[in-house]
Amino acid sequence: MTRQEFSLEVRATQGGLRRFLVSLCAGDTALADDIAQESYMKAYLACDTFRGQSSFATWIHRIACNEFMSHKRRPRHECELPTTVQHAATEEADASFRYQALYNAMAQLPERERMAIGLYYLQGYSTEEISKILDISASNVRQILTRGRLHLKTALNNNF
Repeated sequence: MTRQEFSLEVRATQGGLRRFLVSLCAGDTALADDIAQESYMKAYLACDTFRGQSSFATWIHRIACNEFMSHKRRPRHECELPTTVQHAATEEADASFRYQALYNAMAQLPERERMAIGLYYLQGYSTEEISKILDISASNVRQILTRGRLHLKTALNNNF
């Protein structure tokens, strides 16, 4: 894959990958952007290993899922935050929280369910494509989606 081909693939996939990662990261756009950047960097460094057996989008989503799981395993360092100052919210700020109930509900799901739901409903991948991304069977993906929908419904009902 040439540099120009890689650049075209990044442009074609970056919006969808970011939406997917924002849902995995419970609305934390900064974290989603960090994971996306790490994923694209890893993909760029390994682009000579990309054989085209699946689409670039499938490949980058698999890398992003692995990066997300790696991030979850890393130890977290807590630091004390400075005292907050109150500011009036703008309509833009309010709009950014439009999906927060969904993000909070998805954050309660196990990672596999969260990934499968995000890939299926937010990205539009088929169960076969998800099976390649998550490296599990298509029947397992269907089971995870079924459990995930039930867990998501319960979580959303508890939030309202």
